[in-house]
Amino acid sequence: MTKPLTEPVTEPATAAGPPAATSVAAEGPAEQLHQTALIDVHRALGARLIEFGGWLMPVQYTGILDEHRAVRERAGLFDLSHMGELYVEGEDAGDALAAALVSDPRTLAVGRAQYSMICATDGGVIDDLIVYRLGPERFLVVANAGNATIVSDELASRLGGWRAVLDDRSLATSLVAIQGPRAAEVLGPLTDLDLSALRYYAIAEGQVAGIPALVARTGYTGEDGFELFVDWARGAEIWTALASAGEGAGVIACGLGARDTLRLEAGMPLYGNELDRETNPFDAGLGRVVKLDKPGDFVGRDALARIANEGPDKRLVGLVVTGRGIARHGYPVDAGERRTGVVTSGTQSPTLAKPIAMAYVAPDDGEPGTILAVEVREQPVSAEVVPLPFYKRSTT
Repeated sequence: MTKPLTEPVTEPATAAGPPAATSVAAEGPAEQLHQTALIDVHRALGARLIEFGGWLMPVQYTGILDEHRAVRERAGLFDLSHMGELYVEGEDAGDALAAALVSDPRTLAVGRAQYSMICATDGGVIDDLIVYRLGPERFLVVANAGNATIVSDELASRLGGWRAVLDDRSLATSLVAIQGPRAAEVLGPLTDLDLSALRYYAIAEGQVAGIPALVARTGYTGEDGFELFVDWARGAEIWTALASAGEGAGVIACGLGARDTLRLEAGMPLYGNELDRETNPFDAGLGRVVKLDKPGDFVGRDALARIANEGPDKRLVGLVVTGRGIARHGYPVDAGERRTGVVTSGTQSPTLAKPIAMAYVAPDDGEPGTILAVEVREQPVSAEVVPLPFYKRSTT
């Protein structure tokens, strides 16, 4: 019998020590968790496996710092098969999604993608999403692993009355990503697609190592890279082909720990940290995603219009810790003697070699250059508000 999994979901390790727990421990034995088609590959590579969003996933292989640096300097391979893949198609697919989400997928050209959110009637974020337009009335909506079932059920409900159908292919799809400055160099010889013509936030259908795939130039690391959607059973094949092709380029397997430090440096929100049902897009500085002027009504419109007019109650900011200590999820943030907010994500930045964090604070305390204090083990540690993102790749 498999040993019960009691490891918590973790933050990335830092030079100062091992990963720190930031979420609830897995409930029940490991065999009750979903496993991706690459689980044997991960075990063969010696991955440390943890529960994440109801899945047994690799948090690290050789080490989070090594994996992080590989993506920034070369490229890394990620198994993202725990994400949700929801296909929406039919005569009204575009209109139905425009009514269900805060963005307007109807404005997408075929082959392009947009960042979006599905919100409740009060404007709270149910999940953040990527929407790809695969055809005139065919879309792919990618949801976070822990919210995939919630989003699927919510979309199914919101599509009622529209000439559109939802096909949840989450458990029939393997998703493998290659991310980093050498990603195109490694993927190019394996595919019949012209990667130079595939723009950022674009998707195309082709072959990779002889395997039918949807290839998207998207990612969650702040680097150039690609996400490959294939049939579930072909996941290990696509991984092996990429790993073999990338061996000479220094491509290595990367887990959720490196993915978290990479996305934090790039200022990208993580659902459950920066986004949740108590947070709206304007709080997170993502009001640009909300298309209040699009034709037709959408769920949450009235609440979001009011927030846009009145201003949010809190503000997501970047912090660079200038005192001794590392800000972690849940640590209080003070402005003088006044409590102003809370840290949502924090770590020692491998790229910048200093402690960074994202936090929600009162709007008036969020201007860059403001000096605040994070309570680290009940001791105030100085931190400066800085613009997001912390890191932005060179495009030259």
